[in-house]
Amino acid sequence: MASSDKDAVLVEVIDNVEDFPESFRCISEAFGRQTHDAIWIGFNPGWDTPEGQAAGVERMIRRWKSTTTDNKGNPNAVYLKATLADPDQPERRIIVGVAIWVQVSSVEGYGATNEGELSEGAAEALHPGLESEQRFIQQMFRSLLKDRVKYTASKAADNPPAVMCLDLCATHPDFQRRGVASRLVQWGLDEARRRGIPNATTEASTMGRHVYQRLGFLPQGSDTVYEIDDEFSNRDLPPNLFMVYSRDAK
Repeated sequence: MASSDKDAVLVEVIDNVEDFPESFRCISEAFGRQTHDAIWIGFNPGWDTPEGQAAGVERMIRRWKSTTTDNKGNPNAVYLKATLADPDQPERRIIVGVAIWVQVSSVEGYGATNEGELSEGAAEALHPGLESEQRFIQQMFRSLLKDRVKYTASKAADNPPAVMCLDLCATHPDFQRRGVASRLVQWGLDEARRRGIPNATTEASTMGRHVYQRLGFLPQGSDTVYEIDDEFSNRDLPPNLFMVYSRDAK
């Protein structure tokens, strides 16, 4: 998969733990520093501290290691890295984008389960002793994924009864507008085709929507309405739009 063009974006599957610290830093710059995404920050408290970075990396590694497979042996989650030549050291490549694609299904054996709920234990682990923050992240997570859960359930009678979901896509701010996100998204669409899965979804930020639409995703309704307690109403909530790619519709 190597490219002789040092300016080319190279997309590869992450297959070793050594890539996760750099991957998490890349995601942090996009969702933490650039967009201040409340959901991502809620899942990664202290992201802007050395301790928070280490904890975030460890969570990513645990999730990566816990990846299951479908009944054909395909991994139900694929972690991707996009690299470019380092401007300061052109002989080495640096991670400038990260994506996580997940195969989900409401039918056993055809993908990861798609419940759209964050357990009380997981919320407590993220925000020990902070009941309010635990409720906030649980409610935000449930609201964000409700359309994905509903859409996946609607495909239970399809063959296969599976959906590919772009769970995360981040490009380092210093390397945006260079086709990084497009390559990461296209990789997942190509993989869905290889697996015989015609439908893909994502929860699109304002910044990412134009990329997804250009590649064939269509908006489903309007922006996500977050069903949260009144005490959180003054918080800055990230705009997200549920979008669907359907090969059958093209």
